Amino acid sequence: MLHLDVLEAQSVYILREAYKLLGKLGMLWSIGKDSTVMLWLAKKAFFGHCPFPLIHVDTGYKIPEMIAYRDKLAAELGLDLIVHSNSAALAAGMGPEAGRLACCRALKTDALQQVVKKYSFDGLLVGVRRDEEGSRSKERVFSERNAADEWDYAHQAPEFWSQFKTDFPRGHHIRVHPLLHWNEIDIWRYIAREEIPIIGLYFSRDGERYRSLGCTPCTGRVRSEAATLDEIIAELESTGVSERAGRAQDQEDPHAMQKLRKAGYM
Repeated sequence: MLHLDVLEAQSVYILREAYKLLGKLGMLWSIGKDSTVMLWLAKKAFFGHCPFPLIHVDTGYKIPEMIAYRDKLAAELGLDLIVHSNSAALAAGMGPEAGRLACCRALKTDALQQVVKKYSFDGLLVGVRRDEEGSRSKERVFSERNAADEWDYAHQAPEFWSQFKTDFPRGHHIRVHPLLHWNEIDIWRYIAREEIPIIGLYFSRDGERYRSLGCTPCTGRVRSEAATLDEIIAELESTGVSERAGRAQDQEDPHAMQKLRKAGYM
């Protein structure tokens, strides 16, 4: 529990620093475990209130249960929710048949860039973790995107002793990562401790469950009998299966996420 307290304190500090130092902020909410924990931490950081609008980039291909959970929790917590889709790409027939990287770029990356410009966000709070996937391990806590929303991962300011670079050129925006120092099992132990309401897709049904949530055509389940929080935690203590084992875009191209993230993916 002391370990979770330390993680929580670091994340609360990052959220408050972002609120103090940056301009207009939005919080990306994928409806998954990580971004829901980030929302919970924001409510802790700001005394029961989330001062940021939540942004859900809806590709039109999400698992229906995710949308139902999104709307239910948003209503229960009184969240300021922005739902945005790249309607032009969807109307033109964009989908996974065009290639999963092209689909992700149009329906996620381009849609996110539209949101940033439409609402003039100076920064986005994002619930990524270093341990989840290789390109995320290269992120900084305060990570700059240029005027074209691109990420120059090869030239980033160091972050020593929790000193973050926050003076960026006008027209750039910042991705802030309050969960970068967490790992998957930390997330689940925190969910259990805090009794955070989490979507049921993560729990085993007929011997399978989701480890990572995304679009219906690109997200598969993994074999698992873990039907409770305690069972998920116990499973993670011994599994050798990757968290993103069910993500088809990762299998299509081993460098898919780095290519997408460099171009502005969430």
